[in-house]
Amino acid sequence: MDSQAGEVSGVETIDAAHAGTWIRSVIGLLDVASRQLEHSRDAAQSAIEQATSLLQERMRPRSQVGTRASGGLLAWQARKVRDYVDAHLAGRVLVSDLSTILQLSEAHFSRSFKRTFGLSPHVFVLRRRLELAARLMLETSASLTDIALGCGFTDQAHLCNQFRESMGETPAAWRRARREHLISA
Repeated sequence: MDSQAGEVSGVETIDAAHAGTWIRSVIGLLDVASRQLEHSRDAAQSAIEQATSLLQERMRPRSQVGTRASGGLLAWQARKVRDYVDAHLAGRVLVSDLSTILQLSEAHFSRSFKRTFGLSPHVFVLRRRLELAARLMLETSASLTDIALGCGFTDQAHLCNQFRESMGETPAAWRRARREHLISA
């Protein structure tokens, strides 16, 4: 039993000397994220990613310390890829471009990406486009055609098909219901 005092099922535990600093760092990052949620989604997301990275690093089995978590991307790599995707949603986002950013082969990048995000790069880009389209539908009065083209869809029909598959209703019906809810609130 004594040999397991510093280890719980192969997972590194926090030693007393570093626990206070480490815990304050995680709490500080989460506090920043909660304050930024209403003002800057990107700042909040960045703080949450940093806190997650600290937690993952601390909880990683000792044999993996210093390596990528489960073969996935490092936090800075994931952030760099997400920033690139978000900046290029209106155009084509190719796996070859994403893998070049991190100087990885396309196959290795795709495997690491899926381990990190739980989605293929294509599905991830599609979701980001749908999230942007939903936000624009609520925040602007732009036509669905303009929103579709601005989010990288080939046309309004493409947006409608993808949106209906993801959300279970057409963009127009979704927009109408959300706007009515915002007006009545």
